[in-house]
This record gives sequence, C-alpha cells and structure tokens, in this order.
Amino acid sequence: MRYEVVVPTVGRPGLRALLAALAAGDGPLPERVLLVDDRGARAATRLTVRHAGALAGRVFVVPGSGRGPAAARNVGWRAGRAPWVAFLDDDVIPSPGWRAALAGDLAGLPEEVAGSQGRVRVPRARDRRPTDWERNVAGLERARWATADMAYRRDALARVGGFDERFPRAYREDADLGLRLVSSGLRIVLGERAVIHPIGVAGPVVSLVKQSGNADDVLMRALHGRDWRRRASVPRGRRRRHLAIAAAGAVGVLGARRPRVAASAAAVWLAGTVELAWARIAPGPRTPREVGLMLATSVAMPFVAAWWTARGVAVLPRRLADRRGAPRPRPLAVLFDRDDTLIADVPYNGDPDRVEPTPASRPALALLRAAGVAIGMVSNQSGVGRGLVTREQVEAVNARVDALLGPLGPVEWCPHTPADGCGCRKPQPGLILRAAARIGVDPSNCAVIGDIGADVDAARAAGARGVLVPTRRTRLDEVAAAPEVAPDLVAAVSLLIDGVIPGAPAPLPQRAA
Repeated sequence: MRYEVVVPTVGRPGLRALLAALAAGDGPLPERVLLVDDRGARAATRLTVRHAGALAGRVFVVPGSGRGPAAARNVGWRAGRAPWVAFLDDDVIPSPGWRAALAGDLAGLPEEVAGSQGRVRVPRARDRRPTDWERNVAGLERARWATADMAYRRDALARVGGFDERFPRAYREDADLGLRLVSSGLRIVLGERAVIHPIGVAGPVVSLVKQSGNADDVLMRALHGRDWRRRASVPRGRRRRHLAIAAAGAVGVLGARRPRVAASAAAVWLAGTVELAWARIAPGPRTPREVGLMLATSVAMPFVAAWWTARGVAVLPRRLADRRGAPRPRPLAVLFDRDDTLIADVPYNGDPDRVEPTPASRPALALLRAAGVAIGMVSNQSGVGRGLVTREQVEAVNARVDALLGPLGPVEWCPHTPADGCGCRKPQPGLILRAAARIGVDPSNCAVIGDIGADVDAARAAGARGVLVPTRRTRLDEVAAAPEVAPDLVAAVSLLIDGVIPGAPAPLPQRAA
C-alpha cells in the first residue's frame, strides 16, 4: 500500500509529537511526509524539523503560500506522487498502530471509494464539565469528512480539482471537498484508525473569532445549494437566531423616535441574549470565570455573526469570480487543435502523406486514454473557403491523423474564412459546442488545447477550459493573455489530469534537517 502524508503547518509545537507518533508502531511507512510550511510572509526562515528513526530521510518541507489550509493541502498533494494521500493536521497525534490501521482501512477499497476518514478522539477532563471551547473542539469527533485525519485517492483529488482555495480558513473546505466528491459519484467511508486531538489553549474571545466561519457558510450555500448542511451532516447552528437577535438589538438602539418599537425590540434582544448565554453556561463548569466569559461574549456574538454573514454576502460575487482560487476539476473531455498541436503545420495541406504527428502528441493522447478522458479534435480549415483545398482533402487528412494517432473521437472543423462571420470558426465557440454535444458532455466539463489565442478564446466563449501550448507562430501577447500555458502537450495533459506540470520549478520539497 503506497501512500504519502501531507501536513499543513504553521510550526506549532505539536508537530514534533505528531511525527514521533507517526514513526512509532508498525504498518507500512509513508513514502514521504510532506510538511507544507504555510507561515508565508511571517516566516523569517524555512521550517526545519529534525527527525530520525523510522521516518529518517522521508520527511520533506514544502513551501506554502500562506493562504490557508486549503491552499496548503493542494500544494502538498500536488507535490507528491503516491496513489493515496493521508492528510493530518499539525495539532493531532496518531494513535499507536495508526500506520497499520491505515493500511487496513485502505486495503481492498473499490475504485468508487474516494476516501477513508479516520476517527478523531478529543480527551476531556474527568473531574468537571467541559468549557464552551472544549465542547467546540469535541465536536470534531462527530464532524464528517474532517481533514484532521482523512485519506484520499490522488486520482479522486485530481478528478475534482482538489481543495477550493476560496475557503481561507480551516472551516468548510473539508465539507466542500466531500460534497464535490460525492456529487461526482464517489464514496467516502469511515475507517478504524484514530488520532488524538488535544484541546489546546484558546484565548478568551475564541468563540467570537470562530464566527468568521459565517462568511464561508454563505459561499457554501452559493456553491452547493440550500440543503448543503443536510448532505454534509453539518448541524444547522444558531445563525438565524444570531441575525434575529442582532436585528432586534439594532432596532432597540436606533428606534428612539418610536419608543414602543424600540422597547419591544430591546426586550427581544435581551431575551435572545439571555437564552444564548444560558445555552452556553448550562452544560459547562459554571465557574465564575466561565460564566463571566459566556455572558460577555454572548452579548457580542450575534452582532459579530451578523457582521461576518454580511461580509460573506458582500464578497460573494468576488469569491465566485475568483477562478484562480476555484478548484479545477479533471475535464471529462479534451479537444485538440489540429495543425501545430497534434500534427506539424503544413499550410492548407490536402495531402495525407504529408501528415506528421508532433513529438508529444502520442504520449499526451496515451495519458488521456489511460485516465478515461474522452478526446476530440476541433480545427479551422479556411483553405476550403479560400478555394485552396477541397472538403474531401480535409477529410482525408483528418482520417490520416486518426490513423496515425489512434481514434480521436469526434472531429469538428470549420471550412469558413474570417470574412464569412460564421459561429463555428475559432475564436467562436461553435466547434467546441458541437464536439461536446457529440461526446455527450457539457462544454464546462471540456478542455481545449491549442497553439494560438483563438483556441483558448474559443474555449472561453464555450465555457470550457483553455490551455495554450505555444509554438513558433504563437504571439507573445497571446501567451500573456492565456489563462493557462504549458510547454508541450504532455505537460498540458498532466496539468489537466493531475493539476500539476511535471518538472515545474515550484514548489519543490526540501528534505528536512
């Protein structure tokens, strides 16, 4: 069983305990442990971790971007190569025998199982009731798809594009990924392995800081619909009550011109605040410090929650438009330009004997076929409209391409000149729309690979993903404007399938000291 471990970290002290526990016990060792140093600009030096024992030579540090755990996990799994990726948080401690239990959890899982969730155990004080913060952390024991201990198939991560980096906090990014995997027809199962999650020390206003998650809930609803909580087994929470209490408080303060309305609103605010405070005090230890803290934070909590909800609504259009941070799922179909992409360009060629595949076309197509991704070809052939070649000659050349490179799936081509103003000649989307329809997929699930700006512009117009592979005739402004650029066809296909370009200079793992 081949796997790697990815741990996003900001250098917390518990990281050493995690590595020590991971090295102990039996079971197959991870091929690599990738520590993603996500301190970003805060880090004066790179993270160093000295570790011997079973993990000696297997621990690597990967520089992160400092943009949160979702982005850090993407950096980690894309830097690895093993079929399975086990994600751990840097504040958990694997239980004895975790490696052997992981091997047992993953052994024999059918292909439709994308991931295996470990169990999280939160130790509690036995001589008193838990505090509000301790109950909050203990909720991880019931959380579905929590990445505190989650193993995913690399292929499944690539299929849906990994974690959505528009979630900047350690909140909801795991539920979002789980929903996308399940919606794609895959399953996530519960394993038997376990990690210990110490409660840790939190500041007095941690409950207010956690209200920032309300902004992420706005994004979750926009991405997954109103019933996302039910499908992800996420408790409803108190957001609606918080909004009602905050609204009543605002009316009570601002309604001076209508005293009765203001008094009624103030009464609603007071009743709601008292109920919230008691709901948090009653199950706790009820010490003077805890009671005072719950009273103070319960007064502020509805307003903080309302502010974060409003902020989430305000920035939602920007977050939805941020394609850089959005996951890039593996396409169901890849459509290739013909000349100077799959075959060497011979202007207005009508002779099948002059067809010569480009060096990377065969291995690129082999990668797609191995991954089960449909293939097609879309090509402008204005030589027909210009009277330089016949339709029959174009069809003969296309048949020769198919014979040399294997079945290409649907082949769509445009005979028109630019002056004809048709809807099929790239950069118009017609060829892509027709090819996608013949394959039976939505254009948004297609990618287009070509060598000039018209290819990626046509992809954009059709709602597909465009990747530019520049050649000698590609203009510099076309390269600058392309959403994604790859040095050759194999790299372009690897980008679409695995989310990374082989040999890309960053981020490179660095062996830990």
